[in-house]
Amino acid sequence: MVLGGLLVAAAVLTGCAHAHAALPRTQQVAVTGEASPRRCGVPVNPGTTTVPVPVNGVGRVVRVYVPHAYRPDRRLPLVLNLHGTGSSAARQESGTGMDATADVHGFLVAYPEGLHRSGTGFGWNIPGTPTYAPHGPDELAYLDRLITLLQERYCADLHRVYAVGFSGGGRMVSQLACQPGREVAAVAAVGGLRAPSPCAAPPVPVLGVHGTADPQNPYEGHGQPYWTYSVPEAARRWAVQDGCAAAPAVNRTSPGVTLTTYHDCRGAGAVLLYTLTGRGHVWPTARSGFDCDETVWRFFAEHSRQVADRIPTAD
Repeated sequence: MVLGGLLVAAAVLTGCAHAHAALPRTQQVAVTGEASPRRCGVPVNPGTTTVPVPVNGVGRVVRVYVPHAYRPDRRLPLVLNLHGTGSSAARQESGTGMDATADVHGFLVAYPEGLHRSGTGFGWNIPGTPTYAPHGPDELAYLDRLITLLQERYCADLHRVYAVGFSGGGRMVSQLACQPGREVAAVAAVGGLRAPSPCAAPPVPVLGVHGTADPQNPYEGHGQPYWTYSVPEAARRWAVQDGCAAAPAVNRTSPGVTLTTYHDCRGAGAVLLYTLTGRGHVWPTARSGFDCDETVWRFFAEHSRQVADRIPTAD
């Protein structure tokens, strides 16, 4: 779809990953008329913008953060960062702090938003789960559409698109990884790793981060109907899916942090699980002793499909 006629209105951004307050707003981009979309060679201002994503006649949105290192002559990686159930795109942005990581390493961050109301925020209609509504929002079509739209609007590299999610967002990206013909090169789930079955997709790099004291999605399983098996079992199932060696390597990387790594996987496959002893249902930050944003980005960067390519500057 060709976009144009931009109208920007600023508002105040408030809230955090678990705040029970009015949903915050940021710059709004209205679409009117027909014009050429932004693409490589056209400068773009850094910061956060809310972009409309029409899907099957339904108006959806995505928040996009453009790093200060953005260069219109070089395609940048794109990371989709999905909120948990009851949260929102704005809360995920402020609660994770991934914008700062994007500034350091130079990548675009997109914060998609679920459509159905859940508490003070939104939830995802996840295929293959007990709460899935067949006639509800098509989340996979939404995510595919926004990837295409952002590649058209910004200088994003389709060979380096990644997805990470927290809690329900983690379950959503787990499902996304199983889609045949998926457009993401790697996925990560924080507090929400699942292994959908059947999974018809080829091997994919998968990263899990989970606290052993998580009361919402218990590390050992036996939780909600969508949360029956344990997190280590989810990692093991992904290792089978990726054709990895059966016996993983287990190492303590720092106090309270254990890394389980499956080796010798087929193709692009890779499975890593960080177990955080005593941690709850949170997105860990650098101040807590485990920098989740940096860990996720390092994993994504190690599984790029191709290096950045130079793009001729527009006249």
